[in-house]
Amino acid sequence: MTSEQRTTAALTVGGRDDDLEQRLDEELTAYNTAASGGATTEPLSVRVTDATGELVGGLTAWTWGSLCSVDMLWVRDGHRHAGWGSRLMRAAETEAARRGCTDMIVSTYSFQAPGFYPRLGYRERGRIEGVPGGHEDVYFHKRLPTAEV
Repeated sequence: MTSEQRTTAALTVGGRDDDLEQRLDEELTAYNTAASGGATTEPLSVRVTDATGELVGGLTAWTWGSLCSVDMLWVRDGHRHAGWGSRLMRAAETEAARRGCTDMIVSTYSFQAPGFYPRLGYRERGRIEGVPGGHEDVYFHKRLPTAEV
């Protein structure tokens, strides 16, 4: 890029920008795929519904080569502490291993569930301060057993 091109570029700050988000996702996915020898990301989800079809809880994640990363895990109030979180995580781990993943990562805020993940075999790998209210972002990792074929 020449200095002329840099001076004619415009910097814009704003709120939600769906077009920008889509473009960045496309560009970073292409870059990451090339850097990882062709590994692509695939979404993963696990859903629990009750007899009426209402959502009890769910998990969203993605797999990328040998890595699975959990984005969100939630269980509806009134259904918590009944084992649904563990079942959601185990189902995601099983599917991740089936897809060839060897590692699973997840983060949670210190006011959410930092005590939950170690009970499932996750090891804390780091904490980042600065979450509003004086809390921390806590990162966990787990090696997955090899999937049986």
